[in-house]
Amino acid sequence: MIPLVMGASAKTILHVDLDAFFAAVEQRDRPELRGRPVVVGGGGPHDRGVVSAASYEARRFGVRSAMPLRTAAALCPDAVFLPVDGSKYLSVSREVMAILRRYTPQIEPISIDEAFLDVTGSIALFGDGERIGREIKAAIGDELALTASVGVATTKLVAKIASELRKPDGLVVVPPGDEAAFLAPLPISRLWGVGGQTAAALSEYGVATIGDLARLAPDLLVRRFGKHGAALVDRARGIDGDAVSGEAAAKSVGHEHTFDVDTSDTEMIERTLLAMAEGVAGRLRAAGLRAATVSVKIRDSQFRTLTRQRTLNEPTDMTEPIWQAALELARPEVRGMRVRLLGVTASNFGEPGQMGLFGGVDLRRRRAVEAADRLRRRYGDRAVIRARLLGTGLPAPFERDPTTAPERRVGRPDPEATANPLERRATKGGTNQVDGAPNDA
Repeated sequence: MIPLVMGASAKTILHVDLDAFFAAVEQRDRPELRGRPVVVGGGGPHDRGVVSAASYEARRFGVRSAMPLRTAAALCPDAVFLPVDGSKYLSVSREVMAILRRYTPQIEPISIDEAFLDVTGSIALFGDGERIGREIKAAIGDELALTASVGVATTKLVAKIASELRKPDGLVVVPPGDEAAFLAPLPISRLWGVGGQTAAALSEYGVATIGDLARLAPDLLVRRFGKHGAALVDRARGIDGDAVSGEAAAKSVGHEHTFDVDTSDTEMIERTLLAMAEGVAGRLRAAGLRAATVSVKIRDSQFRTLTRQRTLNEPTDMTEPIWQAALELARPEVRGMRVRLLGVTASNFGEPGQMGLFGGVDLRRRRAVEAADRLRRRYGDRAVIRARLLGTGLPAPFERDPTTAPERRVGRPDPEATANPLERRATKGGTNQVDGAPNDA
């Protein structure tokens, strides 16, 4: 590849995405698994859970993230099934992020295994975006024995799509001015914000590729999709004004879930809120934080979105108060509504305070919760599940989709998507984005 020098006025953005992260870490740490199909998620092929990650050897048999474990076992009977080891993956993730920080402080992690970097100010020191991408890939390989795919472009959107095109261990550079031409031949499903329903609607206008969409008049799509239509045209033309926000901007913990079918079922809505509150509370405890503010996000079948928030009497890291606040915020809003997406977010963090000496019931509950946390860390996230969530198919906190786009991350998902596990994941029964079916890239 011929080195490319980004123009002085252009941003240089990298998207770094580890390849089949969970499975790759297991293969690295257990040499006997190298070259074998590995499926991470649940504890075995007969569990009721879903695939969190599949090695590339397993993918050759059609195994994909968010697929039921039993389906994966039927497709690949010889696969090795392993539980999710969230604490180990988080530790490796921190090592990866430390490597990225060598090149710029402008880092925006969007999940446990991927991040955007704005290296515009680092070019004079380290060379152009391609050179920085190669050095990052080499460092991850030499120091951590893992591979990563990197996209280099002038925008986050194009860098993200570029990093996905030559997995695993790929490097794709899109020079300034070539964004629209780069995107044009790609299938419309590659574009952020286009899932099955939107793709079907666009097909009525003859849209099969991103280039087809870029050629449509924006006002036509605005009439059909509202403001979302104008954003789609901009994205199809490679226009993305979203800046790399940097790690300091992460001041909330949240999960979101997009339903496979829009629902007005009260029980389904309340169980979904419970599942997300459980995931949010678990992440707060893992980070040693308590949150004083709870927010809910609701999107209806017409893509109308509203948010409501409430400040608690005291900060918490427990599921019940977060869930109760979310219920009270959501109930009056969802009456008579067909709900497409729900989200629960905790913010306004404070350090955990010392518990009172006489917190009897509270103390017993906390000990039970901490014991459950330990079991999940050791045996996988589905080792302990609330009875009300059994058989719901709702995502667990560590189930994830590495292709989640920034619109799908905590606090800002796109209309066709969801959120995440350590940094994201809730899904249409799983996520991604294959319109709800994640693909651990």
